[in-house]
Amino acid sequence: MDDYDKAKCGKQNYDEWAGLRPRDLRIQIYLSLALGIGAFLVFCFLRPRWKGLYSARKKQNNQATALPELPDSFFGWILPLWRITDEQVLESAGLDAYVYLAFFKLAIRFFFVALFFALAVIKPVHDTHKEIKIPDDVHKKPDKRDDLSTLVAMASDYEAYTDYLWMYLVFAYFFTAFLLYLIVSETRKIIEVRQKYLGSQKTITDRTIRLSGIPLELRSETKIKEFIEDLEIGTVESVTLCRNWKELDERVVQRQTVLRKLEEAWTVYLGNRRVERSLETLPLVQPRPPAPEVHHDDDENGNEFSQLLNDTDRDPDYTIPYSRPRPMAKIWFGSFKMRFKNVDAINYYEEKLRRLDDDIRALRKKDFEPTPLAFVTMDSVLSAQMAIQAVLDPSPLQLLANNSPAPPDVVWTNTYLSRGKRMLRAWSITVVIGLLTVFWTVLLVPIAGALNTCAIHEVLPGLAEVLKAHPVLQSLVNTQLPTLAVTLLNVLVPFLYDWLANQQGMISQGDVELSVISKNFFFTFFNFFFVFTILGTGSGFIALLESFKEKLRDASVIANTLAKSLAKLLGFYTNFIILQGFGLFPLRLLEFGALTLYPINLIGAKTPRDYAELVQPPVFSYGFFLPQTILIFIICLVYSVLRDSWQVLLSGLAYFMIGHFVHKYQLLYAMEHRQHSTGRGWTMMCDRVIVGLVLFQLTLAGQLALKTAFKRAALIAPLAAGTLWFAYVYGRTYRPLMKFIALRSLKQAEHSDLGRGVQEEASSGGQQTLDEAREKEMRFAHPSLVMNLDDVWIADKRARSQNSSAAYSD
Repeated sequence: MDDYDKAKCGKQNYDEWAGLRPRDLRIQIYLSLALGIGAFLVFCFLRPRWKGLYSARKKQNNQATALPELPDSFFGWILPLWRITDEQVLESAGLDAYVYLAFFKLAIRFFFVALFFALAVIKPVHDTHKEIKIPDDVHKKPDKRDDLSTLVAMASDYEAYTDYLWMYLVFAYFFTAFLLYLIVSETRKIIEVRQKYLGSQKTITDRTIRLSGIPLELRSETKIKEFIEDLEIGTVESVTLCRNWKELDERVVQRQTVLRKLEEAWTVYLGNRRVERSLETLPLVQPRPPAPEVHHDDDENGNEFSQLLNDTDRDPDYTIPYSRPRPMAKIWFGSFKMRFKNVDAINYYEEKLRRLDDDIRALRKKDFEPTPLAFVTMDSVLSAQMAIQAVLDPSPLQLLANNSPAPPDVVWTNTYLSRGKRMLRAWSITVVIGLLTVFWTVLLVPIAGALNTCAIHEVLPGLAEVLKAHPVLQSLVNTQLPTLAVTLLNVLVPFLYDWLANQQGMISQGDVELSVISKNFFFTFFNFFFVFTILGTGSGFIALLESFKEKLRDASVIANTLAKSLAKLLGFYTNFIILQGFGLFPLRLLEFGALTLYPINLIGAKTPRDYAELVQPPVFSYGFFLPQTILIFIICLVYSVLRDSWQVLLSGLAYFMIGHFVHKYQLLYAMEHRQHSTGRGWTMMCDRVIVGLVLFQLTLAGQLALKTAFKRAALIAPLAAGTLWFAYVYGRTYRPLMKFIALRSLKQAEHSDLGRGVQEEASSGGQQTLDEAREKEMRFAHPSLVMNLDDVWIADKRARSQNSSAAYSD
């Protein structure tokens, strides 16, 4: 490395790749627009042709009848979608979708105002006050009187030059006040809508109490009913006492496995993979089942006969009789399962299925050991809310009444876990997440460092010289690859955290989803934001290691490192937001994941059940989308007053506008959210935004302190304290109204039509909310106790009946 390169890649310039160079920004915009526009055009082409995928809620579930039919023209659907009101969103997609889109609208309003001031005030001030280096002698202790006078003069000149830093203080207070105002006003609006919406509906979920901590003397349906009714808060309609159904659940799981193996064996034997499909769904390639050739001596007489046998217009359930070897199954036996024999697979699995069905029927009659958990359904929502909002028993952790999940949302396999086991699982998962946090930190920093030209020069000098000779390639390596690597990690890691959340033993899928949101936000906020900001850019990691001891000894050096990282990472975060907004949001609209996995799943599909599962509508999970959205909000907020902040704010505003449009289409037309809609995620969003607001204030205080504006930095301390006080008051004031339904709302909302107008109830001719239509005729019962024992899905039912007759005759 020559002297120039050493100077360029020295410790003071190790953050080169993080700066926002025009060429890097242009390349990022070009790539993101090419990716996004291409995906959007493909979506516009496929949308009217594959309505079974891109209009799944409208066609399959009949839960979007209040929404307008979007035109089939190439771009004609955009304006009708844009005109859909919040009331229609509430009616057709529920309260969770309404709250989720409300967060995007709040972000759009805030960043629009912030961008206006960034362009009108912040950018002109920064343009007229260029960054200057703080004189190092200011921090040294003077030895002579002349030196003292000189340093005082230099410090006074620097103080006069940095008068513009009062702008940081003013906008810190202004942006904080404006954002808190938006949070309070939007929260009040959501609470009003939520109370009216939930107060007017009478679903079984709203009328049910999840009663935990039941003592031994009350663990029976009759005693629980008597206990609740003795409180004189209402009449109990039904009680479902959870029991230790582990043995029954294991048999049901075994049955599902055997059933699929039997269906696969029949499919292989019959050679018939015919599946009916709609032309509006993804294409299914159906191979013709193999069959023996049919020869005819008389062509004239054979024409009609051959058509009866070989024409594809025959009955789809008709199977040509021909000899085919029956599939075999390998059965291992012996003390150590070292011996095996081959048996007829169909007969073996048929017999095994029959025995499991007998065991399940017998276990359903068994009296299992009761657990301290029950679902108590009251005669009215008012009675249920009175029980939930009251303290039922003077003993700690006993007879605790909470909101109940919907019957399909209950994780029944966790209902018979003891409190100790659930706590052990929760703490174990917490420890695992802590270890993963360290792992991601160790993994991310070296990867980011290896993606910088200066760091690459120390490891692979030849590659670094090639990058130096090709500026465009160097830009791709230094800016696009880190952005892409972080994006891929943000896509893949949530699947791991989703699996971990499902192992914690939570009772409902709604609690699991909130846990996924919390875990994924922690990953994105700590590992992504802190690793790249607190530790500096990846390119500075080597320099950070070289001077690690010195940095630990001097707190001012640590603060200086943080400030430089924040300022120089602006380019990286701008590129990241541009890629997410302009490039990846159109891919989400296209449902690129479903399109990519479909051919893979199609290859593995064999039975009619496998093919039927291929065309199920995709599920919208807030735990995968919301954490990154909140993180981008925090990033834009943190950089809103810094130099060149308008670039991040403009990218963030575009991100939330495009995101609102994309998620609006997905939630209304394409994807399904199956949990009972209560809007509980709003408080989680606001809590994390307030955390970002405190980080924004600390960032400005650090910037002011590093520019020796200590008085102005100290004036931010009351603002941070006030924000923390606001967070406390906000939680005490608004959180209960986002958790419970006010008793007064139940009276006032009896005749409310809010959220109604989607599904029409055939019996009464009235209208229902989304949850009322979804939970109609549902009840709290363990599926293993009441589910039908499904028969085998095969094309030729007669073949199975003939096989059964032959087996019994033998």
